[in-house]
Formats: sequence, structure tokens, C-alpha cells
Amino acid sequence: MKIISPILVCLCILSGVPIKAQLITGYWKGKIDRKNVEVKIIKNGDSLTGTSYYYESANKYRRFTIKGYFNSRDNSVVWWDDVLIDEKGGNRLSSSQKQASYLSTTDFNCPGGTKMYLDGKAALKDTEEESSRPVALEKTGSHLFKDEWDYIIDNYIIGANDPELIDSISKVAYIKPIPAKTINTVVATPAPVTKTQTPASKKPAPPPVIKKETTLKQPDRESVIIKPLTNEEKFNSRSRRLMQEIPVSGDSVELHFYDNAEVDGDSIAIFLNNKLLYEHIRLTDKPYTIKLAVTGLQPSNELVMVAENLGSIPPNTSLMITEIAGKRYEARLESTEQSSAVIRFIKN
Repeated sequence: MKIISPILVCLCILSGVPIKAQLITGYWKGKIDRKNVEVKIIKNGDSLTGTSYYYESANKYRRFTIKGYFNSRDNSVVWWDDVLIDEKGGNRLSSSQKQASYLSTTDFNCPGGTKMYLDGKAALKDTEEESSRPVALEKTGSHLFKDEWDYIIDNYIIGANDPELIDSISKVAYIKPIPAKTINTVVATPAPVTKTQTPASKKPAPPPVIKKETTLKQPDRESVIIKPLTNEEKFNSRSRRLMQEIPVSGDSVELHFYDNAEVDGDSIAIFLNNKLLYEHIRLTDKPYTIKLAVTGLQPSNELVMVAENLGSIPPNTSLMITEIAGKRYEARLESTEQSSAVIRFIKN
């Protein structure tokens, strides 16, 4: 990352907003409301996730999960401290470090060289107070605190930006430590040896049974990570709802997919006649277009939309516009973690 960053910054200057959006992901250090803070931001579609540390030292801090969004039109970056998941040295933290969580509104600045900044204002999230507290963060190639997001950030531009992987880590970040369990184990202990001889006519008394407490080792949080389902597994395990039947004629079928509501990071996979056609399709206000040759279609064809994620505003919704032989059809598709949307194409 340290080697690649200067190159990406040059791309940022030359290419504009799309590259800037990508560069939001990373380690950011500085101050919020004059408090030391380290924020790890991960861009997932138009949404942001990650973690924030408000600290006095490496052994005195409060850690929050964060949520937010990036607006590519004006390069504004907004995030808020969502859930307090860790606190270390709480009794020794100063009163200013124990204040409530923040909502930060900043501008992304890429002035050139290797410098990138997030400058703006913050407000206490749970109050009506105006955003008057300064935010001044700079992107760095290192971090003070280690957690589950480091792998994503360090490998983001070479494959770790997979939305399923990011979603799975987001879920793990909310898992609380599992308390150790105490169980009763029966252990046989030999009877004490005495010099007194036991008469031959009597059998020796059985050894006493002693209950001993055994504590099971608490598993590490990192070992709780659940492997995300593949799109094929989601396709096979979810129910399907028929949304519309569309007649097919002519030479080709042209499909255009949009986000049907607010653009919130929805991602889908498309199956045709039980075969994966396309995956990792990010729904936006601009069309994602697929063309199908009519000669390659069967008399009856099922196109299934599978939700890869639900975005920041569930469920996953899309608008599919179909153009066939000069005719236009609209279908509003909705898919969840339990069901997928189906469009049936009937060949004339």
C-alpha cells in the first residue's frame, strides 16, 4: 500500500471523482473535537463502514463501529460512530474522552503529492447541537490499532473490495466476546491409604466422588468468522417469486438495471435458466446493460435476480427495463436474504 499510494494519488489528480471515491478507503489519523482519533474507512458501494478509535494512548481508548456514505457529486464524506464495541483503560480515561459519539461531515481533499485530507465539522450524535467541532484528518499508510479491517484496507485495490467479504466482516465486528462456560466434571479420586487393615469379610468402601470445576477456554473473536455464501449457494437456497412474464420476439433482448430507490450500495447477481450469467452488479442511477440473443433462448426462460447484499436500506430493489423489437417493458424487482425475483421470458 505504501508503494501504490503515490501512484493512485496521481491517478486521483488526473481522473477525478471515481478515483477519489476509491481512495476514501484507508487509515485516517488526526483530531475530532481536538481529540486524538484514528478512523479506518472502507467504501462499500456508496456506503462507508469501518471503525473509529478515540484514544489517549494505545492502552486507553474507546472503539466504535462506524457507518456513513460518500457523495461523489461534491466529494463530501459523512460518517457517524454507531456502536461502542470496545473500551480499554476506561477508569483512567479523561472525562473529555468519555463524551458521547460523533457525527462528522467533511470534504475530501486531494491537493497533490502524497497528501489527502478530510476536513470539516462534527457534532455530538445524540444532541441537536450544531456541527461546530473541528475535524482534521490525514490519510496515512500506518495504524496504531490492529483489528479485522486491516486486511481489507491493505488489499482493497487487489480484490478485498468484494462486498460479500466486507459485509461478513461488518457482522463479525458486532459480535460480543463469548463468555467462558463452567461445567461440572465427575473425577474419580483414589481413597486415602491408611495403616488399618480391612477385615477379609468386608469389601473396601468405594472411593469418594469429587466434583471438580473445569473452565472452557474462551474462543477468540477472530475464530467466529463465518464464510459467506457464494452466489450459487444463495440462488439454490432461496425461494423465488415470479414478478412478470414478458413475450420475446425479434433478434435480441436488451436489459437495463437501475437502483429503484435511493442509491445505497445494492449489488446483485443474474441467473438465466439456472446458470450464473453475471455477478457483482452494482446498482446505481446509471443503467447496467445486458444483451441476449433471441436465437440462444429456450421457449420459456427464467431470469433470476439474486441479492448479493441489501445495501444500507433493505431490501435490495432494482428497476429492470426490457427493450424487445421496439417495445419497452418495466419491472420492479425486490430480493431479500430469503427470496429472489424472477422474470419469465416466453419466446413467440
